[in-house]
Amino acid sequence: MAFAQHARVLKPATSIEHRAADNLRFIRDTMERAASFTAVPGWGGVAVGCTALLAGGVAATMPQPGASFVWLTESAVALLLSYFAVRHKSKRLKLSLRSQAARRALLSFVPPLLAGAILTAVLFRSGQLSVLPGLWLLLYGAAVVTGGAFSVRIVPVMGLCFMLAGLLALTLPLAWGNWFLMLGFGGLHIIFGTAIARRHGG
Repeated sequence: MAFAQHARVLKPATSIEHRAADNLRFIRDTMERAASFTAVPGWGGVAVGCTALLAGGVAATMPQPGASFVWLTESAVALLLSYFAVRHKSKRLKLSLRSQAARRALLSFVPPLLAGAILTAVLFRSGQLSVLPGLWLLLYGAAVVTGGAFSVRIVPVMGLCFMLAGLLALTLPLAWGNWFLMLGFGGLHIIFGTAIARRHGG
């Protein structure tokens, strides 16, 4: 009899503990979501990958510097696609692009790209275009890693893959540069974009 009364006393306490744990888990998940930039567009990345494969096919038929100009055009197209994809996903998920996480992700993403733009201009002027594919992949990967530090975990992993592709493009024969660009900006965007879309809401 005493044991049954003791069990009845413990049961509500256990239930309260479970509810408290659930509430803490919900609060933690909410805080992590607020502190992370989750509007990274998966299907937008897939679209960028498709245009990159198209650009690579065109560039493969052209000598330098025409091939590099094709990829520079592709970079402008990719930026536009990414911009509209981010806006669309953020509106659909009702996420603010003015949040602290979004601002930190952008401020971390931009500097490596600016460094890449400056080095591209310098290398064009000096005529050393063969190193551009590796440089672009390496610095874009660095931008994705730094910006992805404020996003979902798969984003910096993608950035590291881009950096590895850039390293390989710089150490292996430079004539393979266009294929590495297609592998990176085409293949990696499609693979990781599909994963992001399926796991993180499009």
